[in-house]
Amino acid sequence: MSTQTPAIRIPDSAASNSIYTRVTWRFMPLLFVCYVVAYLDRVNVGFAKLQMLSDLKVPSNLLLHRLGARRWIARIMLTWAVLSAATAWITTPTMFYVLRFFLGVAEAGFFPGMVLYLTYWFPSHRRGKMIAFLMAGNPVAGIVGGPISGFIMQRLAGNAGLAGWKWLFILEAAPAVILAAVIFWFLDDRVKDAKWLPVQDREFIASEIDAEARTKSHGSVREVFTSLKVWTLCAILFGIVMGSYAVGFWQPTIIKGSGVTDAFTIGLLTVVPYLAALISMVVVGRHADRTRERRWHVVLPQCAAAAGFVMCAYAGNNTYIALLGLTLAASGVITALPMFWALPTSFLGGTGAAAGIALINSTGNLAGFVSPALVGWLKTVTHSLDSSLFLIAGSLIVSASLILTQLPARLVNK
Repeated sequence: MSTQTPAIRIPDSAASNSIYTRVTWRFMPLLFVCYVVAYLDRVNVGFAKLQMLSDLKVPSNLLLHRLGARRWIARIMLTWAVLSAATAWITTPTMFYVLRFFLGVAEAGFFPGMVLYLTYWFPSHRRGKMIAFLMAGNPVAGIVGGPISGFIMQRLAGNAGLAGWKWLFILEAAPAVILAAVIFWFLDDRVKDAKWLPVQDREFIASEIDAEARTKSHGSVREVFTSLKVWTLCAILFGIVMGSYAVGFWQPTIIKGSGVTDAFTIGLLTVVPYLAALISMVVVGRHADRTRERRWHVVLPQCAAAAGFVMCAYAGNNTYIALLGLTLAASGVITALPMFWALPTSFLGGTGAAAGIALINSTGNLAGFVSPALVGWLKTVTHSLDSSLFLIAGSLIVSASLILTQLPARLVNK
């Protein structure tokens, strides 16, 4: 007597929305908080350098795919927490550069790991909103991090013989240690491990993910590394990240250059661009998922950001114009980033997704080194940020042009 595998129950639209809502609230708030802490640890040097310059005189995705998100993301968070806190004890510029390099290595797998993890749980037509949800941690880190960073540097300076910027690195590393433990014990690696979901709901989600995987064109590591499309996306992300790091690293300096000198006030003013960015990325993310169009949802924010950087260059001592320019710049690049990640995940699948997302992220994020270093060098040579801001604006325009000229609309209209 033969047995047949029972058919998977296909819920109606309302029921499927309910299933994915439950999945969203199960772990997305945790991933969101982790991203806030990650971004805060990455850009707090932008505030620290307001003080530390005078003290120092300064001019893994494949493993996640195999080992599971729970272990790998927890390991990443614990490593970067230790390295970030260790920054408080550096005494020379060389020590600073070496430690920041290793901090970058430690954090390198975090964001692509998060994006890969979302591909295990959400089909492409739901993923744009989820990536926007995750990356809302970027502006939220700016909203809460600016005032907190300014407060720590101003109020704790000299306590226990440590400068304010040293306390900044120590205290803002602590949450990552706690979250590493929470991730390890709470996160489910795959849908099949989610005992908190009914069996039929797990089967439905898995069937949607599997069906989508069969449509992906890049499923192996070899296909990823030989794909012109993938390398084009690396270049596109490079341009966006040039703008992202310019905001994260130089925003306090731009505000200070407009005439504001108090660290706490600078921290409060940085809330404005990040609050506008938070609203922008949520609205644009929802619209992109609803229309299932991706390219223009990246390109238009990039153009807005470029205009914002140009405005900052012409702001001079006018704090209002500088703040308006920063608001456009922050809103544009912070919105463009989550919208960008809908592009590669639309055609990368399986091991190819693990390798492709990691390659695009690591190559694109070389701008995380190039942007602050190049802007700093140009500032030293020209004694002004203006030429650097024009360069960043140009990078964003080139990146937007690559999207429109090199990526077909059908790539992402799914």
